[in-house]
Amino acid sequence: MIKSYKLRRGIANTFIYVVLAVLSLVWIFPLVWLVLHSFRINPIDPTIAPVINYHGIFPKFNELGFDNYISLFRDTEYLVWFKNTFIVAVFSCIISTLSVLMVAYAFSRLRFKARKPFINVGMIMGMFPGFMTTIALYHILDILGLGRTHVGLVLCYSGGAGLGYLVAKGFFDTIPRALDEAATIDGANKNQIFWKIILPMSKPIVIYTVLTSFIGPWCDFILVDILMGNERQLWTVSRGLREWTNYQNMSNGSFRWFLSGSVVVAIPITALFLYMQKYYVEGVTAGGVKG
Repeated sequence: MIKSYKLRRGIANTFIYVVLAVLSLVWIFPLVWLVLHSFRINPIDPTIAPVINYHGIFPKFNELGFDNYISLFRDTEYLVWFKNTFIVAVFSCIISTLSVLMVAYAFSRLRFKARKPFINVGMIMGMFPGFMTTIALYHILDILGLGRTHVGLVLCYSGGAGLGYLVAKGFFDTIPRALDEAATIDGANKNQIFWKIILPMSKPIVIYTVLTSFIGPWCDFILVDILMGNERQLWTVSRGLREWTNYQNMSNGSFRWFLSGSVVVAIPITALFLYMQKYYVEGVTAGGVKG
């Protein structure tokens, strides 16, 4: 009986591992293809012939070099777009992180009459995708004189960040209230408790919030496309990469910039995730304990 159970379990585990291995290959193949072709000296041209049939799946070793990257930084506005992306992402991240943590702490620790309705309204509003309001945001920012500015873009990214309070609230709920009561007896107010006691104990959820608040503006395309229009000097990297994938631009050789630019913009966020992966997982798991 035990041997039969172990055999069935071994077969099931083997099947699961095989499926996961295949899915991993399917997921990682485009990334490997992108990185290798970004180093190709003679860049591919998707407008001439299918990439795989005409150029092979992967380039040969003697076809690799840094020409595409040199051209990317020398002949394009990529550095300007990268700077814009970094500035918008950093400021949006700071404002969004503070907003999320403060709202989460208020809902977790404070008790007031409108608490439950606010929580329910926040959960319902959080179900609607942000791009539904882009046209309205465009006209509002234009009226305020913030249209086609990075300030307006930062406000759009961080304005509704507080609605993502749920995971952080779940994490704060796991911290014993006895700490708050002891600090209150010692004369600390709610503001001091939040900054000097709760936040230092909440490193995982702080890092989780920072990462999620940073990656959104770093990768977003829709808002930039609508709010910035054709002002190339105000674009972020995602908007510039999209421009290089237009059929007319690819026929002029811009696809090589798209390949190398995609690799460069992925490096910071990938390094950040790898470095903070432990805290990211802790924040997610601990924040999911309570709602």
